[in-house]
Amino acid sequence: MPIRDQTLAGRTALVTGVSRRKGIGYGIARELADLGASVFLHHYSPHDADQPWGADDLDAVLAGLRTVLRGDAVSGAAGADLRDPVQVDKLFDDARALTGSVDLLVCNHARSGGDGSILDMSPTALDAFWETNTRSTILLTRRFAQQFQAVLPGTVTRPGERQPRTAPANPTTAPKVFWMTSGQQHGPMRGEVAYAASKAALAGVTATVAAELLDLGIVLNTVNPGPVNTGYLDPEPTDRPLEELEALKAATPFGRWGEPADPARLIGWLAGPAGSWVVGQVLTTDGGFGLQ
Repeated sequence: MPIRDQTLAGRTALVTGVSRRKGIGYGIARELADLGASVFLHHYSPHDADQPWGADDLDAVLAGLRTVLRGDAVSGAAGADLRDPVQVDKLFDDARALTGSVDLLVCNHARSGGDGSILDMSPTALDAFWETNTRSTILLTRRFAQQFQAVLPGTVTRPGERQPRTAPANPTTAPKVFWMTSGQQHGPMRGEVAYAASKAALAGVTATVAAELLDLGIVLNTVNPGPVNTGYLDPEPTDRPLEELEALKAATPFGRWGEPADPARLIGWLAGPAGSWVVGQVLTTDGGFGLQ
């Protein structure tokens, strides 16, 4: 297989939620590395250990990433419970220490499992998903953006005050942020009210945050990867009726579930110069699943 153009050479990416080789985060991290980026992985195996699919071997995860690094690119990793704002800050500091900057941020981490219907909702359940999926993503994005905030000496800014642009943004070299959602706007997600609410919040605030980041020359887009089989749709660990799953898969336009490489290719393209004119969008890459 020929080596691809290293469109991300010299850039450093922080990708969160990379604990399993079957996961979307792992696919994204390998795609960015294959395009030349240095990559810092965040992982939190205790979440996976509580799920039917179980945890993976983190050494194997890191080794798999290293096999696709290009040129002088390097990799690193750290574990963190992103429900804790202190650990959010430390994770970013660790990632920045890898090469001195973080140019690409992919907030792929997510809490799943332990959800319920509207009748099951409690403050504890709602807070758990909000803290993991929404609050940590916003706080991590804030830390990323602060790298590019130019504060003049003696300047006092009020909350919500617009940051003045010092120069037009360069679309081909702009720092980029990617959030992940799950297509809540396309249809119901029964039994996943807390999860859907936490992800819908990110989709809903994408345009607002993208506009504010653009003043700093940063590009934000949100990606809905559609139904990607990261192991939870395999016959052994799934908690869904197998006959229903097989019928649903057979009815998809391509006759298969999404694979981690599918959303990873979109993010890799958006991260490079070719995708730089796409800003503030919630993009769905689901192989036509939503058109059934």
